[in-house]
Amino acid sequence: MNTGVISVRYASALLKLTQESGRGDQVCLQIRQMLDNPDSVPQPIEPDIEKLLALLQKNGRTGFLKFIFSSFVRMYYKSVGIRLAHLTSAVQTEGLEDKIRTLLEKQTGEKVLMDSKVDPGIVGGFIVEVDDYILDASVKRQLELIRRQFASQNKKMV
Repeated sequence: MNTGVISVRYASALLKLTQESGRGDQVCLQIRQMLDNPDSVPQPIEPDIEKLLALLQKNGRTGFLKFIFSSFVRMYYKSVGIRLAHLTSAVQTEGLEDKIRTLLEKQTGEKVLMDSKVDPGIVGGFIVEVDDYILDASVKRQLELIRRQFASQNKKMV
């Protein structure tokens, strides 16, 4: 079995368990905290997470934990009508995140939960990722496109 299949199966089981227990929000919050900061484990751990950990240990699948957690977060948010989005900008821009979130919520008809980061390496502009869709409006990407076009037209490596 591959990592994706294993992680989806365990994440689906955890999702079903949280739906039955009604503790999905708390479980998702703790899992996101653990994914964001693996060195810090929130205390006390939610009972549903403890059950998952015991099952993984019993079945020798603890090495898949990060993948299972990531799959669970995506599945949970999808089940409650929330889209995850990631915004990368070259500099901290006041109001950009709110404008993009509002636009995405209008387009999808769902609530959008967005995390942001600053990466000066993209030179300028921004990159938005939602599900499998990526909008790359960065200066770095535009420069790469110009370089490729120039190289193609001149038939030599630049």
